[in-house]
Amino acid sequence: MSVDGEAGRREGEADEPGWDVDPDDEWGVAVITTVGRQLKLRREALGMRVVDFAKAVGYGEDMVYKIESGKRIPRQDYLVVSDKVLRAGGMVAAMWEDVKKVRYPKTMRDLARMEAQAVESTAYGTHNIHGLLQTQDYMRALFEMRRPAHPRDQVERLVGARMARKSIFERDPAPELCFVQEEATLRRPLGGKMVLRRQLEHLLELGQMRNVEFQVMPTDRTVHAGMGGEIQVLKFADGTAIGRAEGEFGSRPVSDPKQLRIMELRCGIIRGQALWPGESLDFIEKLLGET
Repeated sequence: MSVDGEAGRREGEADEPGWDVDPDDEWGVAVITTVGRQLKLRREALGMRVVDFAKAVGYGEDMVYKIESGKRIPRQDYLVVSDKVLRAGGMVAAMWEDVKKVRYPKTMRDLARMEAQAVESTAYGTHNIHGLLQTQDYMRALFEMRRPAHPRDQVERLVGARMARKSIFERDPAPELCFVQEEATLRRPLGGKMVLRRQLEHLLELGQMRNVEFQVMPTDRTVHAGMGGEIQVLKFADGTAIGRAEGEFGSRPVSDPKQLRIMELRCGIIRGQALWPGESLDFIEKLLGET
């Protein structure tokens, strides 16, 4: 099998940032090393040289060596074409389910896993729009303005991880999701006015979903229970919960009932002090008209 017509394109894509293995991610290193070894064993079992295999899959020889040695995360199309070339019957292509998770930093993988299991989530955002609500352009602008600056491949890795978390909106049955955002986060044009406009439009779209409640905390509130910083509480089907909060909790995931009770109390008061969902969507419509 040969895909020479696409070889040039794929070789260019192979150098796309964000596909290097993080050496500090032990699980990720183990996954990619195993995948690379399996690819090499299957290629050698067919008696194919690296040069012939590279030509067949449309990538450079150097990229094949990197993937087989566990130094590079293979793209999905690489695995799909390799599956056909190696006559693996879908076994190689199926590796993508584990491989795609390795692109994302470990801390974000853990958070995504918890969000994927939650039946209810309440989140309060202070400095920027909550990650689950962000558009791709907004999150990229946010990561690119960090100082000291993230390397380009790290920015793409972080964007990919955050985008993957947004699958929570597609789950069935749908979890109950509540977000409270500070007014200032909706006015700050991170990435430029057009990025902000699309972000506001996206919030309006999400706010129409039956399982999503979005509220705005006006800047002019004289009493505010959220001055300690961001909060997120995730509840699960078995009755357990995990919370994260700034301040005295240091943003560490906690499950202690006493600490969770404090977070839930604050979330409840914050929601009561914010604009109601209908008022909040009207508020965003007004902001959109001003942007």
